Amino acid sequence: MPDINPAKPSKETINQILEHMSDVFRNLPRSPILHKPSEAGLVYENISFPSIDGIPLEGWFIPCKNSEKVIIANHPMGFTRSGLPAHLEPWKSVWCASGNDFEVNFIPDYKILHDAGYNVLAYDLRNHGHSSAANGGIISTGIYESRDVLGSINYIRNRKGTNKMKIGLFSRCLGCDATFYAMQSNPEVFNQVSCLVGAQPVSEEIILSKQLSLAGIPKERLKDLNELIVLKTSLSIAERDAREWAKSVCIPTFLYQVSDDVLTSPTDVQTMFDNIPSEDKQLQWIPDTTVRWNGYLEFQKRPEPMLDWFQKHMQ
Repeated sequence: MPDINPAKPSKETINQILEHMSDVFRNLPRSPILHKPSEAGLVYENISFPSIDGIPLEGWFIPCKNSEKVIIANHPMGFTRSGLPAHLEPWKSVWCASGNDFEVNFIPDYKILHDAGYNVLAYDLRNHGHSSAANGGIISTGIYESRDVLGSINYIRNRKGTNKMKIGLFSRCLGCDATFYAMQSNPEVFNQVSCLVGAQPVSEEIILSKQLSLAGIPKERLKDLNELIVLKTSLSIAERDAREWAKSVCIPTFLYQVSDDVLTSPTDVQTMFDNIPSEDKQLQWIPDTTVRWNGYLEFQKRPEPMLDWFQKHMQ
């Protein structure tokens, strides 16, 4: 388990850490796409399509013969459609304090989905991977990224051969936050979507507070961090609240989360789940780990609950 009680850093060090943390929301270093579907024996097509505000997005379409169902995959912040090489620098140093200094490779997820009978659309959100820069490069924790989620649905609805397919969403972290916000801003689009499987959505207030704690920074400095984030992005921490956006979720939703994740609190996802108005919802906790990345790998280890959810709602 990572040390969550480090020695208190100096005031100068704290100020440097706050500057670095806020910079991430203005100029997030892009991680590379190190894996391709062909590594798992999957045939795929390189595709490009626009977000609803015209931002070019890059991705893969992985066809499944004779299938009339498609899963759209939305990735976490700092990741790409292929995952995150957190075993390499600079990501290893960023995530080692929380025990997340190992690689997450999403290609096995797409193999599982394909073999279960689904076409797959996996793409890079704006300001990630090979997709275009937008909004001055800022990360909005789902607000602007929601336009990419909506663009991916429009792409499937207008692509020859997929326009009549049933759509399911597999959205992780930032991708799930963006999906929630998209339902708040454009609920009518989700009349075309069968269901959502959401991995570890997060509220910025919670994860940033936990990151400060891991660095030995007093929680009252969250106010100073918020001021820096506003100066660099014009969006406050309070405006980046997926708990509020969850109140607009309008499709059957399955959420899962590492229960003892040192980067979050179980109350965060529990509140989101409670705020979802639909009765057709399920929340699954992942026990026996404090490491967030294990939540992203859960589908590869035990995919049955998520596949059952897709199957139930996409028959």
